[in-house]
Amino acid sequence: MQHGRLLRKLLLLTLGMFAFAFALVPLYDVFCDVTGLNGKPSMKVAEQSEAIIDSRQVEVSFTTHSQGHAPFKVDAAQHFVSVQPGKLTDVKFIAKNISDSDRILQAIPSVSPGKAAKYLHKMACFCFDQQPMKGKEEVEFVLRFYVDTELPDDVEELTLSYTLFDITERVSQTQNVQLGQLVALKEF
Repeated sequence: MQHGRLLRKLLLLTLGMFAFAFALVPLYDVFCDVTGLNGKPSMKVAEQSEAIIDSRQVEVSFTTHSQGHAPFKVDAAQHFVSVQPGKLTDVKFIAKNISDSDRILQAIPSVSPGKAAKYLHKMACFCFDQQPMKGKEEVEFVLRFYVDTELPDDVEELTLSYTLFDITERVSQTQNVQLGQLVALKEF
């Protein structure tokens, strides 16, 4: 009888921990949206700004770093630019696959300070799509963005940072699974 009660308590505790772990990601996203923390910029194409503030300058700097052993080198042609809020700005990035084999690059952006993330709007960005690159290939990308006119006055500079991932294996596995599903449907 005692073991039955203990077993029920342990089972409820296990289910509660599983539910909490499952809800953690959406709760974290809501927390970041409410507090403006984490620096996760939107991954959607922004609409063009209607206004420009000529009297204000904001410095935007760019950094990149590869995650793990991702064989990519990506550098901005300009390491920083001074922009007027609302004005479209283009910055060129040079990307190179430093390996001998074909690879797929995925860049994930973040903005610092985190509260400025929602004020940096990208119209064109290599981070929107996966970027297939041949071995030793060098490619030029253009980032087109503007800083929102609603950017708080205490933010005078921000950094757009890209983390570079090699997603070749993951894409290959996904394609193999999809191909396998198609074959299974044909045989059915």
